[in-house]
Amino acid sequence: MMSGLTLFLIPVGLLATVAFLTIGLFSMARGGGFSRDQSNKMMRLRVAAQAVTIAVLMAFSLLAVGANT
Repeated sequence: MMSGLTLFLIPVGLLATVAFLTIGLFSMARGGGFSRDQSNKMMRLRVAAQAVTIAVLMAFSLLAVGANT
């Protein structure tokens, strides 16, 4: 079960991080009112998605080590 969750959650988290990063970069490059409203929000969402992905990676790593001992 854990490997199935790993195969699902890790790629989803990575894709979310890349998506928020890309949208944030494009909004900064576009400039104007859209940039002011959206680029900072997208970068905050990227940091949150990245933190959640790293936490999931660490949790699965710790569970895998604990299961093998």
